[in-house]
Amino acid sequence: MQTLLAPTIGRRVFSSFSSAQTLSRISPRRIAPLHRSVFNMASDSKEHQSNILKWAGNDGSFKRLPSTFRNSIEAGGQHPPEKGRYHLYVSHACPWANRTVIMRKLKGLEDFIDVSIVSPRMGSLGWPFKKADDYPGANDDPLYGSNHIRDLYFKANPEYGGRFTVPVLWDKELQTIVNNESSEIIRILNTAFNDQIPADKAALDFYPQELRGEIDALNEWVYDTVNNGVYKSGFATTQQAYDAAVTPLFASLDRLEGILKGKDYLIADRLTEADIRLFTTIVRFDPVYHGHFKTRLPGTQQMVEEPLLEQPSFQGYD
Repeated sequence: MQTLLAPTIGRRVFSSFSSAQTLSRISPRRIAPLHRSVFNMASDSKEHQSNILKWAGNDGSFKRLPSTFRNSIEAGGQHPPEKGRYHLYVSHACPWANRTVIMRKLKGLEDFIDVSIVSPRMGSLGWPFKKADDYPGANDDPLYGSNHIRDLYFKANPEYGGRFTVPVLWDKELQTIVNNESSEIIRILNTAFNDQIPADKAALDFYPQELRGEIDALNEWVYDTVNNGVYKSGFATTQQAYDAAVTPLFASLDRLEGILKGKDYLIADRLTEADIRLFTTIVRFDPVYHGHFKTRLPGTQQMVEEPLLEQPSFQGYD
């Protein structure tokens, strides 16, 4: 998804995706599980946490675990803002990781933070580097020659017991993970290097003080019902859990369509982190979540003919 590296997310980004091939509209099933083989993870002591399907609670609902590494880059701190000190590991298949790629580009940090792209084919050991899966566009790990992202987690903490997720913001000097929470990494990139980058880039603020209350409020329900809502729908293991996730998802899409009617951005008349966070989910909705995650309203006999990104409000949000 190299298009996501565009330097701006202005009026025409969504339209570049809306003309792409969309998965065929097939009749919705009540609860249609994912292609389970993709997530047929191993279950030894270091691999059982890779199986995202085991995140379901007793009621069948998807339970996302919190990120573990939550440090920041800041002057005078453990991880100071130094050019070339940090490395970003991402997958273009991951909407959470793509948030950080977009922010890195918008802030002009390409010469400050290197990036490596893993293969999108997650297997039993998690996200693989090119060395383990020679997928077109995938990179080798330039720092340690790792086979998988999990190798970095165990390098940072040999006793690590969580999931091996991307993005990963890595400190090359301390040889550890700074942060693996995308919402925090984009805020780090938004301000941490402002005193070292050109003035025009430093002036770009995607979480401005005067709009933080609105941004935080919108992020809260968009995360729960849309960003994470597609996962709660796709990975539900009971019909009740699926219905409880997919109905709020479509209600929020309607709400977002109303917010964007006649507007280019979600908040005020400027691009903020709220747009970036929504964009990486919305752009995947037709080709991924509708088909692969089976995000369809219960009881619907056939889907609307028009793909999400071709509907007026979302087509203008670009």
